[in-house]
Amino acid sequence: MGLEAEIVTTAWDGNIGGLLAKKYDAIVGSMTITAERDEVVDFVGPYYSDKRAIFTKPGSGIGSLDDLGGKKVGLTLGETHEDWAREKGYDINTYKGLPELLLELENGRVDAIVNDSIAAILAMGEKGQEFEMFGDPTTDPFGAGIAIREGNPELAAQMQAALDEMMADGTYLAIAEEWIGADIR
Repeated sequence: MGLEAEIVTTAWDGNIGGLLAKKYDAIVGSMTITAERDEVVDFVGPYYSDKRAIFTKPGSGIGSLDDLGGKKVGLTLGETHEDWAREKGYDINTYKGLPELLLELENGRVDAIVNDSIAAILAMGEKGQEFEMFGDPTTDPFGAGIAIREGNPELAAQMQAALDEMMADGTYLAIAEEWIGADIR
């Protein structure tokens, strides 16, 4: 594409607002493609497939969704996991992002956190944070996409073409294998 990326860090619950306010041109942040979000942004991708997972400290005794009853559960404000946890009736605390979730879990202020599995595994691995994890058997895998402002078909087409080329020529798989250790398409 011949473009230079500038990384902008923002709180999760304000990332679509920042995109619409033209503070940045795209959101590349493990955003689940949903019908609700698709009403206000356009998506490129999906660029990976993931699943909801629950993370605890080792030895917590939490190993299933049933075990979360009466426990303090941490989530990122505005993520699809928040709606899911509210529907389940869990006792939740919300935070601005994954770094805060990891800190709260590490310090024992929450008993478990709910997040996309890949992002949390990578972040915990980087920090050397020990954890136990189990998947949510009630949720299907979902696609994460790159969100862009609506009405920019040229950018969408260029980004999709670049992603498709990386998928086709093996570049994407090589990157996924190096950083994740698996094919996450």
